Amino acid sequence: MAIQPRLELLSQETIQRILTEAFLLLSDPGIKVQSVQARELLAEGGAQVDDRQQVVKIPADLINQALESAPRSFRLYNRSGEPIVKYGGDSVHFDPGSSAIHVLDPETLEHRPSQTADLIRIVKVAETLPEYDAQSTAVVCNEVPKEIGDLYRLYIVLLYSAKPIVTGAFTTNSTQTMFDMLALLAGDRKALVEKPQAIFDVCPSPPLIWSEFGAQNLIELARSGVPAEIVAMPLAGAAAPVTLLGSVVQHAAECLSGITIHQLARPGSPVVWGGAPAIFDMRKGTTPMGAIETAMMDVCNAQVGKSLGLPTHAYLGASDAKIVDAQAGLESGMSAMIGALGGINMISGAGMLDFLACQSVEKLVIDAEAIAMTRRLAAGVEARTETLALEFFAGINFRGDFLKQKATRELFPKEQYLPSPVIDRDTLRGWQQAGGPDAFLRAKERVRQLLESYEPPRTPPEIIRELNHLVEHKAREFDIGNVSLINQV
Repeated sequence: MAIQPRLELLSQETIQRILTEAFLLLSDPGIKVQSVQARELLAEGGAQVDDRQQVVKIPADLINQALESAPRSFRLYNRSGEPIVKYGGDSVHFDPGSSAIHVLDPETLEHRPSQTADLIRIVKVAETLPEYDAQSTAVVCNEVPKEIGDLYRLYIVLLYSAKPIVTGAFTTNSTQTMFDMLALLAGDRKALVEKPQAIFDVCPSPPLIWSEFGAQNLIELARSGVPAEIVAMPLAGAAAPVTLLGSVVQHAAECLSGITIHQLARPGSPVVWGGAPAIFDMRKGTTPMGAIETAMMDVCNAQVGKSLGLPTHAYLGASDAKIVDAQAGLESGMSAMIGALGGINMISGAGMLDFLACQSVEKLVIDAEAIAMTRRLAAGVEARTETLALEFFAGINFRGDFLKQKATRELFPKEQYLPSPVIDRDTLRGWQQAGGPDAFLRAKERVRQLLESYEPPRTPPEIIRELNHLVEHKAREFDIGNVSLINQV
């Protein structure tokens, strides 16, 4: 049996204090809920509702009722109906960060507005890399009208990927159409519930607010049986207490209130205790996702969620650097490792730069190497032979001849992660003879190779026509007219 490392920052006593204070916050001052329908659900459940102030005070027994009905685990499936992602326990998965508005141009190193071609490129690369168990709607397609932007990004991912998807709807008019798109690939709405292929992020607004859209989204997801991932975003020192533990309490209160709304809409619908917290840098007025304290909050948040038996999520593996440099590697690799050792079920953020505003496909392939190394560490050490070492020394006679042993040939691929050429392990002479490429140049070449090896999913032509029809129909609803971009993808 393997000895696996684990990272925990909170004692059981501290976890209980966090939950106790979160429950107290939800009873007084309560939480602001801007959705009339959500307030009605909470009132029917026994919460004290002030419609004029839009403030709801949620009693502990109502929260506990929601926690009891929330599933402890569930899975996401690929296009073939195979379970790929497990939400629950200590399973760890990675997906690219999502919703960036820029991409890093690999030739000029400038940040430019992302477009459809960039999203396609990211999806193709993530599809070929086994380190990513799921896709994301990674970048905003800035040339597409905002009214259909969410469903259009999902449309692109469905065309080019068979992996499970981490996505989200950020306008109330897109959600049901996105469900319909996923149901087309699953077979129907019932099949979509039985074997979900996507999970939708839903974000409260710090501090302690569920907007009209956020609360309604929770209700729609629950009633449709589509998994919801609550992504609470306390900003320590600005939109949350400056202390890490104070922000963890706020995160817990926002997640607990969201789960309560969600489970009142449909008990038993899958939901995730997720988040994208950050500290607030007082010197620059920025929200550093690569800060060690941000990663610490994510591990604490996940530990609280795990104590309740809930699936977990966090935003890690991102960097605040503006190009793919040493800072990007330092921050991304370190936080990905912290998240994996914390046993967080889904870790989003790979490929991202500039406080989550920019995606780089070259960084995505470098991050894949960090993920693979992280997984090797998380797998731990185990005894693969009858003795730990004694049998290796039989007949050695004080010579370093272990390379000749059959066990060495058989076991080294199990003991060692063998990286792609993105990681340089050549001699100095070999590196110089290859032109002395740095990690970014090696990543550019790796991207080129991956794009060449990409194979699209086998999607029946009639399904593609139906997908096109759904997107075009939604575009006409907003008087956008025929989306000519459809014919270009």
